[in-house]
Amino acid sequence: MASERWEWAAFKARVDAVLRQFVAREADEFAAFDPMLGTVAERLEAAVADGKRLRAAFCYWGWRAVGQPDSDALVRAAASMELVHAAAVVHDDLIDDSPLRHGRPTTHVALRGAVAARPDADTAARSLAMLVGDLLMALAGQLFATSGLPAAYLTRARPLWAVMARELIAGECLEILRTGSGPDTEASLKVIRYKTAKYTVEQPLLIGGALAGAGTRLREGYSAYGLPLGEAFQLRDDLLGLFGDPAHTGKANADDVRGRRPTALLAETWRLADDSERDLLNSLLGRDDLDGDGLDTVRDVMRRLRAPDRVEDMIRARVEEALGALHELDLPAHAAAGLTALAHSAAVRLS
Repeated sequence: MASERWEWAAFKARVDAVLRQFVAREADEFAAFDPMLGTVAERLEAAVADGKRLRAAFCYWGWRAVGQPDSDALVRAAASMELVHAAAVVHDDLIDDSPLRHGRPTTHVALRGAVAARPDADTAARSLAMLVGDLLMALAGQLFATSGLPAAYLTRARPLWAVMARELIAGECLEILRTGSGPDTEASLKVIRYKTAKYTVEQPLLIGGALAGAGTRLREGYSAYGLPLGEAFQLRDDLLGLFGDPAHTGKANADDVRGRRPTALLAETWRLADDSERDLLNSLLGRDDLDGDGLDTVRDVMRRLRAPDRVEDMIRARVEEALGALHELDLPAHAAAGLTALAHSAAVRLS
């Protein structure tokens, strides 16, 4: 990574190595309290075993675009963004009662074996998963603070962590509060803005920029680029959640439909549907016993109304907006190239 050429695989390998080493050490210390904690400690390591490392990459380029050089300490600080994500995923899967993530059982499902002898095993496993997510968030702050960057740099960026946590939790709360209510596209976009878009792109960029001492204009440019791109990322996730191949996404296709979650895809479908189509959707959405035929019926309605095409248009418009904001910033060529590549990686993907 010493060269100015963006090598995604090499960067990901660096972040993976930081996460593996840091979390393995923390898991060992956690399990040392009592042998019974071993199964919980294993879930800490499992939570960071996979990932695209997009959030770390945005933090990295938030730093580099200011003119700062490549730095192992910065990579450690950037890797802490992935622990925030791991915590959010554990909590999100718990809230949504999702069975799969990356093709494997989610944390609360995997922990059922540790409490199988209890009559309230499901509740106990969910409680353990909640605590795993809490610990991962705490470890994110620890990794950031011990990254090796100068204390003055960390002090500039630390206040943004409170903002990031506040926005993320606000988004999760909004999703819970809106689930099952009347579909509304603008309300759905607000949910994804706070639940995903900000902590996926905008805040990692701003944190990287703050570490590097970015000025006001650059920080404003990061937000102008990061917010629409983060929304595009989640809109793509919504499409993949229902129309993607589970072999690539690692998640169950029916989750959003069974949960009647406030996605923009569902909101656009509802907006375009006539009364008979809404009656049909009402008979299927939110059903725990929804089978493959029922899921195909929902997909058929969406395709007939061209709702996926509408969401594709929304993704395209947001990527164009983000890249337009990026071009206005007059960044160093290597930083502009890195952030352009990341924009396409975030919005055009199979998982």
